[in-house]
Amino acid sequence: MTEPQKRDRPWLMRTYAGHSTASDSNALYRRNLAKGQTGLSVAFDLPTQTGYDSDHILARGEVGRVGVPVGHVGDMRTLFDGIPLEQTNTSMTINATAMWLLALYQVVAEEQGADIAKLTGTTQNDIVKEYLSRGTHVFPPGPSVRLITDMIAYTVGNIPKWNPINICSYHLQEAGATPVQEIAYAMCTAVSVLDAVRDSGQVPAERMGDVVARISFFVNAGVRFVEEMCKMRAFAQLWEKVTLERYGVTDPKQRRFRYGVQVNSLGLTEAQPENNVQRIVLEMLAVTLSKDARARAVQLPAWNEALGLPRPWDQQWSLRIQQVLAYESDLLEYGDIFNGSEVIEAKTAELLAGAEAEIAKVLEMGGVIPAVESGYLKSNLVASHAARRARIESGEDKIVGVNCFDTTEPSPLTADLDTAIMVVDPASERSVLAALEAWRGQRDEAAAQEALAELKAVAATEANLMPTTLACARAGVTTGEWSFALREVFGEYRAPTGVGGAPVAVAAEPGGELEQVRAAVAATAEELGAGKLRLLVGKPGLDGHSNGAEQIAVRARDAGFEVVYQGIRLTPEQIVSAAVAEDVHCVGLSILSGAHAELVPDVLKRLRRAGVEDVPVIVGGIIPAADGEALKAAGVAAVFTPKDFGITTIIGRIVDEIRLANKLQPWTPAPTAATN
Repeated sequence: MTEPQKRDRPWLMRTYAGHSTASDSNALYRRNLAKGQTGLSVAFDLPTQTGYDSDHILARGEVGRVGVPVGHVGDMRTLFDGIPLEQTNTSMTINATAMWLLALYQVVAEEQGADIAKLTGTTQNDIVKEYLSRGTHVFPPGPSVRLITDMIAYTVGNIPKWNPINICSYHLQEAGATPVQEIAYAMCTAVSVLDAVRDSGQVPAERMGDVVARISFFVNAGVRFVEEMCKMRAFAQLWEKVTLERYGVTDPKQRRFRYGVQVNSLGLTEAQPENNVQRIVLEMLAVTLSKDARARAVQLPAWNEALGLPRPWDQQWSLRIQQVLAYESDLLEYGDIFNGSEVIEAKTAELLAGAEAEIAKVLEMGGVIPAVESGYLKSNLVASHAARRARIESGEDKIVGVNCFDTTEPSPLTADLDTAIMVVDPASERSVLAALEAWRGQRDEAAAQEALAELKAVAATEANLMPTTLACARAGVTTGEWSFALREVFGEYRAPTGVGGAPVAVAAEPGGELEQVRAAVAATAEELGAGKLRLLVGKPGLDGHSNGAEQIAVRARDAGFEVVYQGIRLTPEQIVSAAVAEDVHCVGLSILSGAHAELVPDVLKRLRRAGVEDVPVIVGGIIPAADGEALKAAGVAAVFTPKDFGITTIIGRIVDEIRLANKLQPWTPAPTAATN
């Protein structure tokens, strides 16, 4: 009788979670762990990620929306109440404020009696992709790399099982990166970080292997699962080569490519959202089927993320998808089932060669930081994203339920949209603000101010910032106070938008849609006596996901608009000031964080107060149908959501709204030769 194969240990199974308050999130974590989840993945809200206290003006409407607010060590204490941190593998999606959140986590672990040398988990801590895609950066590149370097040096010496950085190509793919760009730019970031650690003198040369061993990656897997699997094999081969040749790491275990994954949220559709389930399964297979390049941790999005915030049941469904593959199938009983495949080897080699060529180009520029500062990387991503969107609009890339096979039976999953997603209770923000005020009132204020003064003093030197950050955590300093103390020393940074340098993605073919829209733009500008129609694209609040705004800006530019786009993280007051100063004909607002109900009406009120009555306001983002109707009732001219995939069509709608607001007759294209 054949002996059964010994099964490999499954990957860590997580769900990316956190919302409303620390106590609400703690209850969610406990339920998820009870359902068989084997690790935690903490989603922080945008104020926490960008270093603002919950009562800051920019935090309004954002508190607890896309994650949990953590304002001080008391919140971290509540977040992990009853969860033994010494026995828990915790991933924290945090970047600009990563040092601060790790300090809070360590202090809470110490309070639990944990041996911090046994703590396991990850802080994402990849600031480069924040400059390029997600927008939660705070400090300029130099100080940001210093914070990362200090964290790595500290953890290698004190929390040796912790991954102090997660080189994150996930958001690069969502910002438009091709597989080659995703591999290349992530590897360039890793090289930049490792070079900085090596050159800092904080880690002895003989311990660089320990540093390399704690570098992990966080990747994206799209629905082209053969290509995505080959991408991971290429990643692993390249990491082996770089760590051996550039850093001289001879221990194969230290050179092992370790990565976690969340499969692609960008590809989830609002139309026929039930199709997202099979997309998620295919994407999971890309990072689990190949044993030699298998993920060490997996978290799957929920089927309804394009509609809004998933409910606990939706997250449970995604967890069960992982569990069925790991425990019911025979996948973990075999070695790599693709070894020897000519197709897989050829595709892997193709991706590897392309990535190495792009890496050489970036290194010739001086590395990833100069490539960020020059706008080279961002322009490349915006261009790749524009090309991908153009393929979807033309039908070259088919998306089931969106640009093909779009007839559908009514879905019982979305029969009641109001209950198909979870809605954050607005009262939770008020409770967070009250608790923050109470925290400040009961702490030792002198100790907090003394710790902050010491933080600023150390920041002005080259000393490691982790010890004084820990002192701030213990003294009750808040997230905003910590980051603003460092802002005083380091300054703030606004990354290049990449819009100006992006090439034309869609040709204005004779008789085509873009040519017609360009004619409408020119005719409307002439009728209004303007040299050009001017469109302000604004991102109010803290939502840094700028991909949609950038694509609208690029296509509007190509259609003949003069586009005013100042990047992310603006207050409603700043947006209105820009609209008045630039004398724009339309204001377009992009919000994906769920803060639209708070921020959009504020922009409308300020525009009216400024006497601007004939400038239509349009809004785009992940906006539930009921919210969209409420925004229109408040005065918004049009609302666009992920189902509106035709960008040129959207630009045409903007022209229509400008004409309507200015009491012009609807524009009709001149007859072409084909229609005469």
